[in-house]
Amino acid sequence: MRYNDIIMNWRALLEKPAVQAVQKHWLSVAFVLGFVSDLILLNQIDSLFDNLLLAFYVTLATLSLLLFYAGVAQRGGERMASWLERYMPVLMQYSFGGLLSGMLIFYGRSGDFFVSAPFFLLIIAVVFGNEFIKKRSNRLLFHLALYFIGTFAYFVMLVPLLTGMMGEVIFVGSGLLALTLIVLVVKLLIRIIPNFVTMQIRSIVVVIGSIFVLFNGLYFFNVIPPIPLSLTELHIYHGVEKTAVGGYRVLTTNESWWQQLPYLPLSFTPVKGGGAYCFARVYTPVRLHTDIYHHWEYYDEAAGAWQSRFRISYPISGENKRGYGGYSVSTNLRNGTWRCTVETERGQVLGRRTFTIDLSGNPGTLMTRIE
Repeated sequence: MRYNDIIMNWRALLEKPAVQAVQKHWLSVAFVLGFVSDLILLNQIDSLFDNLLLAFYVTLATLSLLLFYAGVAQRGGERMASWLERYMPVLMQYSFGGLLSGMLIFYGRSGDFFVSAPFFLLIIAVVFGNEFIKKRSNRLLFHLALYFIGTFAYFVMLVPLLTGMMGEVIFVGSGLLALTLIVLVVKLLIRIIPNFVTMQIRSIVVVIGSIFVLFNGLYFFNVIPPIPLSLTELHIYHGVEKTAVGGYRVLTTNESWWQQLPYLPLSFTPVKGGGAYCFARVYTPVRLHTDIYHHWEYYDEAAGAWQSRFRISYPISGENKRGYGGYSVSTNLRNGTWRCTVETERGQVLGRRTFTIDLSGNPGTLMTRIE
């Protein structure tokens, strides 16, 4: 087949109604494809492949963003500029989709959904906003906002993996790294499209500054999940003891799998003279060593608020691929609603289990199994 025939066939394909309908939303399609890639490929937060994939998204986002605006500025000749302006947005949206979905996947595993809901809703709002921004000046601001949100969340995940440390200093330092990167990108854009960026520079500073302040505010109010930690198990048992080989022997009722789902109501009747045991497994990367806390609370109906009963900690490390197991027990029980929250030292919530104590009932048939 001759070259001209290939071109004609390609143009005929593009003129088909179904293809033209997709082309109207091709940037959103590319964005969604980034999400799909992550759902298939991403698995473990400290996996070399997963981190290389996320680093690839950051690199691709940086290059495609700069090259797109080089095309807009007609740099490199008319044909090259037309090619860049046509195809770089697709790569840009794909990389944004991949980066943000990767953050949703790993941050979603790291924290309790309801506690971290404002953070997740922020990411989701950004995703949907991608379809409605049409004006070129607004798209520049939106591209930079997307880029900064993605890289900020990425560095917050990456720096603890590399340093083996968590905490306020690490979070702020991660944010400053992301801020440094966006400043470099804006400086390069000033060289590429000086007049356009100069006209928008005040808006760019306000948008980027607002995102930086917002992320730090969410962190210090314990809304951002404690990444790179992730809760793999959280159960309330009738008894827990550590075995000689390092596992745990638990005493529990023979419940169906759906009765153990985290957000379903749980009724718990302790054995006579016994207590309620909160058992959790927390996955942490190999380099990271930190303390995990179990915070027990009782809901005071008269006051209409949760009352703290006690808070106990234990150290964890990344040596166990299933997650580092630990437990706490509350024996001074009363009828009513209780909850055990698994959290970091500064109060970031990994997960919690709420349950109702009924001291007058019968726990039923109990079974022993090894965790």
